[in-house]
Amino acid sequence: MDDITTVQKDKLMSDLNTVIADAGEVLRMTADQAGESAADLRGRVQARMNQAKDELRHLQEATVAKAKAAGHAADDFVHVNPWKSIGIAAGIGLVVGLLISRR
Repeated sequence: MDDITTVQKDKLMSDLNTVIADAGEVLRMTADQAGESAADLRGRVQARMNQAKDELRHLQEATVAKAKAAGHAADDFVHVNPWKSIGIAAGIGLVVGLLISRR
């Protein structure tokens, strides 16, 4: 899952939250349905929703931890190599400036 971009991860988390919310709404709508099989089904769905919420929370925490680690690594690099960082930033600025001026 390391090759999935941050945007894709955010979309996945948003979609999972939507599915969980929709499943919760279905459970609330069918709460008045009687029968052992309906109650059993609601119980299984509720258990799976709780599991999905836990996994989603874990994924979110892992993503935040990786982002913080990347930020700390970039900060450390800039502190250790300030002139290299300035050169890289200037080079990126030059490339962006050239691309913008072509329009």
